[in-house]
Amino acid sequence: MSFVSNLRVAFYSLMRTQGLALTVILTLALGIGANAAIFTLVRGVLLRPLVNRDEDRLIYIRQSAPGMRDENTAFSVPEIQDLKASVKTLSAFGDFSVIEFTMVGLGEPRVVQAGVVSGTFFEVMGLHPVLGRLIGPQDDGPQAAGVAVLTYRFWATTLGKDPSVIGKTVRFGSGPMGDRSATVIGVLEPSVPYPQDTEIIANVVTSPHHLSATMVTGRLHRMTELFGRLPPGATLDQARAELRTVYEAMTKAHPEDYPAKAEYQIGAKLLREQITSGARTVLLVLLAASALVFIIACSNVANLILARTVRREGELAVRTALGASTGALRRMLLAESLLLCGAGAALGVMSAQPLVAVLARYASRFSVRALDLTVDSSLLWVGAALAIVAAVILAFVPRLPSADTSNGLNLSSGSVRITGSTNRRQRIFAVTQIAASFVLLAGASMLITTLIALQTAQTGLDTRHVLSINVPAMSYGKTPQQVVDFYKESIRSIDALPGVNKTAFGMVTPWRDSGFGPGMQFSGDGHVHVPGEDDPRAKWRVISPGFFASLGVPIIAGRDFSAQDGPDKEPVVIVSETLARRMFPNQDAVNRHVYWTDPVLQFFPGTEVEKARLVAPHRIIGVTADIDDEHVVPEPIVTIYSTFEQSAIFGGRLFIHTSTDPYSLVAPVTRIIHDMSADQPVEHAATLEDVRAEVLTPDRLNSLVFGVFAAVALAIALVGVAGVLAFSVSARTREFGIRLALGSQPRDLLKDVIAEGAAMAAGGVLAGAAFGFVLARLAGSYFPDVKMPGVLPVVLSAFVLLTAAVVASWLPAARAAGVDVIQALRSE
Repeated sequence: MSFVSNLRVAFYSLMRTQGLALTVILTLALGIGANAAIFTLVRGVLLRPLVNRDEDRLIYIRQSAPGMRDENTAFSVPEIQDLKASVKTLSAFGDFSVIEFTMVGLGEPRVVQAGVVSGTFFEVMGLHPVLGRLIGPQDDGPQAAGVAVLTYRFWATTLGKDPSVIGKTVRFGSGPMGDRSATVIGVLEPSVPYPQDTEIIANVVTSPHHLSATMVTGRLHRMTELFGRLPPGATLDQARAELRTVYEAMTKAHPEDYPAKAEYQIGAKLLREQITSGARTVLLVLLAASALVFIIACSNVANLILARTVRREGELAVRTALGASTGALRRMLLAESLLLCGAGAALGVMSAQPLVAVLARYASRFSVRALDLTVDSSLLWVGAALAIVAAVILAFVPRLPSADTSNGLNLSSGSVRITGSTNRRQRIFAVTQIAASFVLLAGASMLITTLIALQTAQTGLDTRHVLSINVPAMSYGKTPQQVVDFYKESIRSIDALPGVNKTAFGMVTPWRDSGFGPGMQFSGDGHVHVPGEDDPRAKWRVISPGFFASLGVPIIAGRDFSAQDGPDKEPVVIVSETLARRMFPNQDAVNRHVYWTDPVLQFFPGTEVEKARLVAPHRIIGVTADIDDEHVVPEPIVTIYSTFEQSAIFGGRLFIHTSTDPYSLVAPVTRIIHDMSADQPVEHAATLEDVRAEVLTPDRLNSLVFGVFAAVALAIALVGVAGVLAFSVSARTREFGIRLALGSQPRDLLKDVIAEGAAMAAGGVLAGAAFGFVLARLAGSYFPDVKMPGVLPVVLSAFVLLTAAVVASWLPAARAAGVDVIQALRSE
């Protein structure tokens, strides 16, 4: 019989068991669809080449200081010059300084995430314009005209692909660093910039700070990312080795700039790996989760096929007796499996397409590449490959009868008999489903318990009643005092609005504006500097009087800033409780002094007098409760607060404590500020509660996605356990009847069947725990972000699985307990 004939016979055979066929198709569609969608996502985000020319030769170079818990210290100009002069395995270097500009001139005034680059950057990166031209060597130097290039995503989403932007003049403000004008000269081709939220790229002359002597000569003035291009024939390993050799010589030549405790080091990786690093772990774990769902689906379907084969034992025995070979029977089963798996794959691929769109929005939280994801033919061949794998598995699962074996299937028997081999196989598949479900459930439980801990952590802030609004400092045409006066007038006007309790200025929005590095070195009364070691480090925050009241944070000792703490008065600060306790143990910190000692302060803007005042001793006038504005779960934090009357203003956030709906204040506040300055950006208004929720969105999405996977896996596994028990009960009807006739109680049968289900679940939990432990250890060796679940998620998952297995066993157990003795004895 030809294989086409086998397919025809298989089709008519399956039509006689439409319920089973439909169950198998839907189960396989779930497993195949999820895997095809997630593989498409992984391929599009992690494996798809960048558009950059010869992207496999483009590398990202990073300097880090693990001893200071700083994963990326960036590079200074002298460091880059040293590397360029000595490293020969790289044909060219490109540099990129991350900066935030306040932009005026393209639509509404706004803050843009920008980069300042040298003229070689785009050539090294291998990128081209879609409009105009890119920055080149002719745009280098302090005498060059300011020019800017828009990234494609910013041009398309914010400016609606307006071609008339070319030639327009914009003004870039960088707070106290100064303002510059630039002409838009081009739009970059669709690509993934690094950092991925970059909107505008400008030449060096647009940032006055980059032209300062301290920027050019200061080895500690690190704020530049570095890229390199491998020449033909050179390898990444060769470049790494030479970079480390040159870097070691560089650190030995300048030991004062590389403290031993900071553990400064250099590394390099392909740019594509760096761009996708934020999404790699979560996507690969998601791929592993989908593989487990596929295993569960195949195990479930294998049990259904086994059950069907046992019920067809008479048919198969007749075919064997009439001369059908084992190969012919396997081909028949393979034809049936291919039909089932092909239909499941087709349905799975159709469901995968909308699933890809949903998952792409989820993955875009980790990589912007997901936003450009398109469904291509890879979805089809992944679905086809999974269908073939599943079909082969299902075709070779059942035990076939043999004409020359004494224990062949009984031709005259109309009852269902389960051989020991079939029984073992069914239980193995059921245990496999439980084990895989346990791994998924433990992972999802870990994510959910972590999310609950994050959401319920006490921040010490009145997050619900505080509205945060970005109002960045605009220094164009203003003196520093006029900038301060602008904020003071804004605060006075907003305080007059109905429902406003207190308004204050701050430097950063908690949690949203994190990433300010390890802080700056400082010292205080009684502290002795140890040669060769850094002084303690503290966060520096510039605030206005009333800041702590606006956030609902108490001042523990001393007083708040006031109008008397002016620019010509004694320098004063407020410190966090942790700083006071560590720097002045068992002492009153108020009226003691702290002062900055970090050498990076020499690069701050201002006159020599202003810099001298910055590093002069500052008297502590107050101690406040810790405000950890970087970590969602608060940690002890060392912070020094200065008043905006005595410090340069960076950032610019207004915090409004209100007794009414905070969002009802957005419109009047915006109107007040625009009446004072029409070019002033007013952005990102949100309560601190919503800011925190936004920061937790990736954790919430992870919990939701993996929770759905675990729930689906659990449902399939429980159906599998119930199915195995139901089939076992139907095959043991005569046994149960005899036991009842001999005096067994129905409750004894009930307990036996439930115990059988619980035993399978327990075996699955143990197997899953062992497999999960090995898998977590293996994954942890490659992905440091992968952690072992704690005791609570593991115990909770085991309890849920065992309880659910007992519940799933109840229906088959009740059926066993309700067997009619007479009917059971007549069943043979």
